[in-house]
Amino acid sequence: MTYTVNCSILLKELPLLERPAAAAAAGFDAVEFWWPFQDSVPADREVDAFIAAIRDAGVQLTGLNFNAGDMPAGERGLVSNPARAKEFRDNIPVVAAIGEALGTRGFNALYGNRLDGVDPAEQDAVALENLAAAAEGVAAIGGTVLLEPVSGADRYPLRTAADALRVIDGVREASGADNVRLLADFYHLSVNGDDVAAVIEAHAAQFGHIQIADAPGRGAPGTGELPIAAWVERSRELGYAGPIGLEYQSPADEAFGWLATTTVRTSA
Repeated sequence: MTYTVNCSILLKELPLLERPAAAAAAGFDAVEFWWPFQDSVPADREVDAFIAAIRDAGVQLTGLNFNAGDMPAGERGLVSNPARAKEFRDNIPVVAAIGEALGTRGFNALYGNRLDGVDPAEQDAVALENLAAAAEGVAAIGGTVLLEPVSGADRYPLRTAADALRVIDGVREASGADNVRLLADFYHLSVNGDDVAAVIEAHAAQFGHIQIADAPGRGAPGTGELPIAAWVERSRELGYAGPIGLEYQSPADEAFGWLATTTVRTSA
């Protein structure tokens, strides 16, 4: 389980429930998804169909996002939105149930954009409460809540690893939760101007997850200028033992050709 294919951004030519099988046909044994439903509490038949698609494909679901709202419209999470706190809380047991059914242990909680007319301090206080609730909700299945800096969303306040780590520390201090960790998306960190190499040196052993895409362009490794192979290799050397999430944009027929020539070390 070296790589896990993000089936919300890759293989988009196919219906969502056909993508796990397509990932398996391409040679992968693991997948991850953003929230694959419209609502925070989808109908049981929708959840059952999603679980069946993963099981029938014979792949492991390594990661699942909490509901992040209307992503195509620009929303980037519910965690810090006071008006949608109940919606986020209602989403937690659904996420945990899917995780329990499929053996999933990584759950990405997008923080949310800054909102007009709402004090940022109020948003941050709500976020701490919601993240603590999420951590408690997945703790029973050995789950980890992931917190991710994001690029391309001007109103999203977590831009660097340090931004996310401050929140993670705040959750731990306020609630004692020790299962909230940094999702190190090397693309987002790089585009936002973070020192990715320094972040790796300081925190790789504590990463909750790694995702990759090249820059510029958010394409497959090798299409841009980032030293992804070196970053992954160093993260492995420093103790990161989880899968590498493939979260880039590419047509399905070109998506995985780079793996034939990659120098990324493929195991922990």
